[in-house]
Amino acid sequence: MFGYIMRRVLIMIPTLFLISVVSFAALQLPPGDYLTSYAAQLTTTGEYIDQESLDSLRDRYGLGQPVYVQYTKWVTGIITRGDFGQSMEWQMPVKNLVGQALGLTVALAVFSLLISWAIAIPMGVYSATHQYSIPDYLMSVFSFLGVGVPAFLWALIIMYFAQAQLGMNVGGLFSQKYLSAPWSWDKVVDLLKHLWIPGLIVAIENTAGELRTTRANLLDEINKPYVELARAKGLSEQRLIWKYPVRVALNPFFSTVGWSLANRISSITLMSVVLSLQTTGPLQLRALTSQDMYLAGTILLLLSALTVIGTLLSDILLAWVDPRIRLEG
Repeated sequence: MFGYIMRRVLIMIPTLFLISVVSFAALQLPPGDYLTSYAAQLTTTGEYIDQESLDSLRDRYGLGQPVYVQYTKWVTGIITRGDFGQSMEWQMPVKNLVGQALGLTVALAVFSLLISWAIAIPMGVYSATHQYSIPDYLMSVFSFLGVGVPAFLWALIIMYFAQAQLGMNVGGLFSQKYLSAPWSWDKVVDLLKHLWIPGLIVAIENTAGELRTTRANLLDEINKPYVELARAKGLSEQRLIWKYPVRVALNPFFSTVGWSLANRISSITLMSVVLSLQTTGPLQLRALTSQDMYLAGTILLLLSALTVIGTLLSDILLAWVDPRIRLEG
């Protein structure tokens, strides 16, 4: 098992290199660059910047160099100094901008994943073991609603309910006094108070599909010979279901952790704009529209790296949960 993990870690190195190349190259596809967008923005406000100033800024940011030279400098800075470059729009190091936003994005994605599992697994098991009952039909209706209603609409509905019925302020992930405050236990508690609403919104659309997956997989397992044998030996029904077929039915949950987190991060991007969350979503959207290539490229690279790491973790979890696929020797 250790050898398998080490091989996967080594494979991650060229994978991340290819991701960095694709991320940086994709940002070069739109015509123009940050300075082109900046000059156009000034024109709309009635201001003007001369060509000499543009050329000076282009040399300062290295935009006049070939793409491969820009990429080499960017990657070299990341590897040797942990320097992801300078944000052109914000005029500050990219790592200072991305650090907290990325952490909040990951925390929200993981939190929503745990909520989804906590809801989908028990409901899916109950639905499978009580097939064609009224609760089974109600859960099917819930799953169809979860899949059919887009996340941003759920966000608006839950925002209204939280404000109108609970008197809560659902904008952002922190109260006003903690926005610029250093991290402390009080700030963490404040984050948890605000985190459950966006976490629930992201979880809803994923919970619906995971509920149907649990139900379908468990229905395939509960009538297999090994389950009948355990039942014939007198094992209690509840212990039998949770000890054997449920573990097999949960394989898709663990095998898809990587792309499941990636899907949640994609959902968070749109929802962050609606709820004014301090995640990478609004930051990435603004970087892409202004063609701030170092900021946008860093966010794409880091989110893709998290997906690769999540895939590795899902393989390890799957081998831990299902003894049949453990790799030995």
